[in-house]
Formats: sequence, C-alpha cells, structure tokens
Amino acid sequence: MPHDLLVLWDIDHTLVDTRGMGRELWAAAFHEVTGVELREQASIEGLTEPVILRETARLHGVRDSRELFEKFAHALGAAHVRHAAELRVRGQALPGAHQLLTALAQRPEIRQTVVTGNIRTAAEVKLAAFDLERELDFDSGSFGEDADERPGLVRVALRRSDTPTEHAVLLGDTPADVRGGLAHGVRVIGVATGRTSAADLTAAGAAQVLPDLADTERALRLIVG
Repeated sequence: MPHDLLVLWDIDHTLVDTRGMGRELWAAAFHEVTGVELREQASIEGLTEPVILRETARLHGVRDSRELFEKFAHALGAAHVRHAAELRVRGQALPGAHQLLTALAQRPEIRQTVVTGNIRTAAEVKLAAFDLERELDFDSGSFGEDADERPGLVRVALRRSDTPTEHAVLLGDTPADVRGGLAHGVRVIGVATGRTSAADLTAAGAAQVLPDLADTERALRLIVG
C-alpha cells in the first residue's frame, strides 16, 4: 500500500533538547580530530554539521577538507554512542513529541523520517535516548553527511523515500528548515520551540506554526491537512 504522506522531522529543538550536551560532545570531537581546543563555535542555527565544522575550523585557523569532516563525523558519532546514557539523563524529549510520533505512526498512510543537519549516528543516538526512534524510517531520511544545505537535505529525503513534493510535510524550528522545505515546494509547519519566534517562522514562509507539540490533536490536524 503506497504511503499518502511523508512527515519530515527536524530533530534539535523540534523533537529534543540536549540542554548543552550536544555542544560538549561537539567540542570533544573537534579537539580529538584537530588537536585544537574549541574556543568558539560557528552559529549552528539551522546549519548542517559540514558547514558548522567548516566555519568553526576557519575561526581556529584549521584547514577544512572532506577528510577532516569524515574524521570528525566518526569522532562525533562515537562520542554520542559513549555518552548516550548521560544524554538521556541531561537532555529531554520536548513536550508532546513522543505522543505525536506515536499518533502519526498509528495511521497506515503516514510514514515519518528525519531531515537533519546531524550526522546519522548522532541523530539515531539522540532520538533513541528519549525513545523517539521507533516510529521513524531512518533509511528514508537525510543527514549531515548527505548535503551542506537544507534544500539539499530535503531533496535527498524526497528521493530516498520516492515521495512527490505534494505528499510531504516538514516540521522544524528554524527559518533554515522553512527555506529547505519551500525550496522544493514542500509544505512546512514551524514549531516555535527553538530560538525563532512564531512570528519569524511565519515570516519565513511556514504555512502554519505550532507553539510546541503538546497539543497532539491540533498538530495532527495541521500535519494531515
């Protein structure tokens, strides 16, 4: 039976909040592969790991390369695996995330995946730490390894899932998420649980905006359309 709707989820500040632990693991991986202590990290708002690494490396006088990113991705993934138990204690699933993922999974016409700037291992660990991974088809999603920009990530997920644009909806908390979806004509629902206000998500082009995911029924209505 073909799926009628693909739900594309951003992760950080849409489904989960690592409460600063993500930055700590990032800093440890950066030091491991460059030998340089992290003094400052490039702005991460809506960016993918390759771009964050490239800009942060530049701030520290470190030469960026694909080889550096691959080493960094391996180190960052391993750090998340090692610290998964601590992440579960310190971080949290955002209110309503588990209930909404479960409610959507009960509808046979809906498939759910992720569109995230995280590398795949980090994404899987973050979601598993809060029991959010079970309803998601990771093989249909896209990750930091797949593209430098959000439109590229959306394109990859649509291709992997063999989903036409009009049968997809994206949920995210940043203007970059909105732009990524709109670049391919995907309907976007903003979730104002990050640093971006509901008004700014609307201004960026989100079709609708939720204050959070706590109202399962309202979110379902907006997602299903």
